[in-house]
Amino acid sequence: MTNQPYDGYDGYDGYDPYGQQGYPQGQQAYQQGHQVDHGYDDPYAGQQYTQQWQGQTWETQTQSSVSAQVTAAEETAYLPPQGYGAASPTPAPAPTPASAAEYGPATVAGNPRVTDAQRARAEGRSPIIEPGMQPAALTALLGLLLAGAAAVGTYALLVPLVVLQAVTAAGWFRLNGMWPARQGIALGFAGALAADAALLVSDRSPSAILGTLGVWVLLALVLQLRSHADPDERMYGLMATVAASALAIVAGGYLAAEADAVTVGAIAVAVAVLARALPLPTSASVVVALLAGAGGGAAAGSLTGLGTSGALLGAGAAACALIGHRVASYDYPSRFVHFTAGVSLPLSAAAPAIYVLGRALV
Repeated sequence: MTNQPYDGYDGYDGYDPYGQQGYPQGQQAYQQGHQVDHGYDDPYAGQQYTQQWQGQTWETQTQSSVSAQVTAAEETAYLPPQGYGAASPTPAPAPTPASAAEYGPATVAGNPRVTDAQRARAEGRSPIIEPGMQPAALTALLGLLLAGAAAVGTYALLVPLVVLQAVTAAGWFRLNGMWPARQGIALGFAGALAADAALLVSDRSPSAILGTLGVWVLLALVLQLRSHADPDERMYGLMATVAASALAIVAGGYLAAEADAVTVGAIAVAVAVLARALPLPTSASVVVALLAGAGGGAAAGSLTGLGTSGALLGAGAAACALIGHRVASYDYPSRFVHFTAGVSLPLSAAAPAIYVLGRALV
């Protein structure tokens, strides 16, 4: 409300606080709530009213009905002038039709189109995109390195195993949509190294894996309790850290297993993952991959002395590898996920089966 200077006029009638031309509704509302007696003989009446309007603050002792009507008048003060020369309202611009979204395959070359994974997440579905042949080839290569290193010796096996554990920890966090997560990745990889050291010190006792896993769950809990994030985000980070640490630590089962079992199981995983990447229907691809894993295990078993038991071990390792392959295709698939989790999870998931079946069959 703009304060008007005293112009020497007499009485209240000459003062128009809302503007005669621009705000007729506000003036009418105020006059209905505050009638002025023009027959009042006090010569200071006009001055009195004028001084009240020129003050810096509004009198709080005014009647509630007057305050309500003045407030209603002020709320309509934004209306355009309705007198002569009033500007005509500007027509609203016509809405621009939204262009239809284009969907296409996943891309890393800067293609602005919506990918299949983004579309599935926008629709509330979980996208399933399989890693493909290149990650499968890397998995097969890493599996063959594990098989050959196991035949050489325990310390030779450490080299490809440490690579597998590092890629597992990093890939799991990105698979869950958490990046960067340096603390969680470092914690998971450190747990894997601690498990490897405990296995070597304890003469490859499996209790070293369980003990390390329990300690690292407590460390992950302490790390998340020190976080200042929201409770839901802290819980999500805790579960991702525990899962990444568990997978990296469990991959140490290659050290605890018998050398012949590691050779047979790693070869079976390599063959099964390659067969799974063939351009076949999903159900047929799974069956072919299991048969290929069993055949690879049988062939490797004939070389290591396991005989027909190698086929059973290879089938079990191939089944676990296909589970890991499926997990790497779920929820947040991307090129980085495919070349980390897609490479490592089949081998990491097969480690417990290789240890258990190796103890039972060898």
